[in-house]
Amino acid sequence: MIDTQVFQDKKAVYYTLGCKLNFSETSTIGRALSELGIRTARKGEKADVCVVNTCSVTEVADKKCRQAIHRLVKQHPGAFVVVTGCYAQLKPETVAQIEGVDVVLGAEQKGDLLHYLGNLQKKENSQAFTSEFKDIRSFAPSCSRGDRTRFFLKVQDGCDYFCSYCTIPFARGRSRNGSIASLVEQARQAAAEGGKEIVLTGVNIGDFGKTTGETFFDLVKALDEVEGIERYRISSIEPNLLADEVLDFVAQSKRFMPHFHIPLQSGCDEVLKLMRRRYDTALFASKVQRIKQLMPHAFIGVDVIVGTRGETPEYFEQARNFIQSLDVTQVHVFSYSERPGTQALKIDYVVSPDEKHRRSQQLLDISDAKTQAFYRRHIGQVMPVLLERSKPGTPMHGFTPNYIRVEVPRNDALDNQLVMLRLGELNDDGTALMGEFID
Repeated sequence: MIDTQVFQDKKAVYYTLGCKLNFSETSTIGRALSELGIRTARKGEKADVCVVNTCSVTEVADKKCRQAIHRLVKQHPGAFVVVTGCYAQLKPETVAQIEGVDVVLGAEQKGDLLHYLGNLQKKENSQAFTSEFKDIRSFAPSCSRGDRTRFFLKVQDGCDYFCSYCTIPFARGRSRNGSIASLVEQARQAAAEGGKEIVLTGVNIGDFGKTTGETFFDLVKALDEVEGIERYRISSIEPNLLADEVLDFVAQSKRFMPHFHIPLQSGCDEVLKLMRRRYDTALFASKVQRIKQLMPHAFIGVDVIVGTRGETPEYFEQARNFIQSLDVTQVHVFSYSERPGTQALKIDYVVSPDEKHRRSQQLLDISDAKTQAFYRRHIGQVMPVLLERSKPGTPMHGFTPNYIRVEVPRNDALDNQLVMLRLGELNDDGTALMGEFID
């Protein structure tokens, strides 16, 4: 039994690194602490509790996690420090040794964070609570808005794919999911709280249904019936799991937006085999082509990793040419990072840091050109934009159904409002179109 009196008038700070799923889970943790009586610390206030939700997708991410913990310990002396997330699961002993850390929680324990707070009294030695990845079984629900207009609905967790370069299955456990009934109820609650847009998040969301015998297509159809939600967006989904029936449904749905994010990782079949991916470039190209046939104005973002072990100059040229040929909107480029314990370390050919940087820049240039061309094709059109509040002194922004970022002068009364805007020219830094209100 938790003694809530201990937590009254206490203050907490939260720091999240990594993916949208992490941000959603941190927001859920924050809501749970708020219900105990712990409020979020205001700027300049010293916190009683620090929660750090970590990422471990790259070596740089690990370093950022350690830096964030050190910084929070220094900024909030005496605070009870909880570290969770992927880095905590993979390197619990390393995290536990960081000065000021009190509790380290793995993936299986994250959902029960409240039970590890004790009376918030710091102890001489930190404690780490983790489970072997094969024993990570629980699914912790999360549907949270945090500081954003959009809600993020966690529909799935974990991954069974074990790609050669990736540690996520070891950090997140096996694929598992909530039931469609429970997720529909969370979407209804989001609508009741004023939410208009929900992003479906997870680690491998196309694999939805492993624990409930349902399918991702079943989930999409059920969520489409929830009244009050104007927009759904599907976050990153594997190309081999993006079923044609889902694409056909999204194409005629009023609520699911023409916006897709599909990890490619490499545009070279030989490298895809080394990565142990479950598709080839022909399948990927066919998915992009089908999306564009059904939804010509769809936004398609892709993830690409450059400089993986085994990516020779010839293989990179194949990948670059393939990516150039795709009718996609944006390329998210990541430099390969060695991950301890992964099978990729057995591959002999190593790409130098300078060459990784050169290759990354080439793909980023391709991405910029594709995004700008996509934006320019929409100048002059009138489209609905869901506006989001902005920081003082900055324009408001929002997104069209097909994820074009649009800026308008700040007006807090328009926060979370769908408005019709005429899309004007690109802003000064080329990151958005200027919106004009329709009388």
